[in-house]
Amino acid sequence: MSIASKSHWENIYHTKQAHEVSWTQETPSTSIQLFDTADLPKDAQIIDIGGGDSRLVDYLIDKGFTNVSVLDISEKALERAKERLGNKATSVNWIVSDIKDFTPTVKYDFWHDRAAFHFLTEQKDIKQYVMVCKQFAKKIAIGTFSPEGPLKCSGLEITQYDEKSMSTLFEAIGFTNAQCLRVNHTTPSGAIQNFVFCSFDNV
Repeated sequence: MSIASKSHWENIYHTKQAHEVSWTQETPSTSIQLFDTADLPKDAQIIDIGGGDSRLVDYLIDKGFTNVSVLDISEKALERAKERLGNKATSVNWIVSDIKDFTPTVKYDFWHDRAAFHFLTEQKDIKQYVMVCKQFAKKIAIGTFSPEGPLKCSGLEITQYDEKSMSTLFEAIGFTNAQCLRVNHTTPSGAIQNFVFCSFDNV
């Protein structure tokens, strides 16, 4: 795990509240849309990569899904999610890990990632992420900043993707593209960030 990266994110979650960070969504509607399209059984293995204190996990629990995991590099972020969920938090598998160090122990029916993947800027890390998806995910849904979106997030460089570059990356190792969407996210401060979301099936 990168100590610098971990300390960066721990500091953010220790010093800023949800309304003070750009990625906060009261309702992660695009993620929910892509998840619902997958039409999974209630015992499906689901993981939210870089989930932090996102509210996607709330939706999944309320819908009765029983094998939900949330991974984040920041322990504090996951603590905030647990506090919000209260007793419901005990039904979730919480994983503190840098995605670059994560080796799954199960194959996931649905792998969700909103704005974690785009923090990978080195080709070796991008390739490793894609190969982990190939080995351990049946369906994936990934959201990143588009070329019309920001060049940085939280002071860190990111990698932008459009529909073509995202599809090329995953189709090269055997995924089939289910759909891609362009979405404008309005941050708590009122700024507009353009995202591309793509979903893929592992064939």
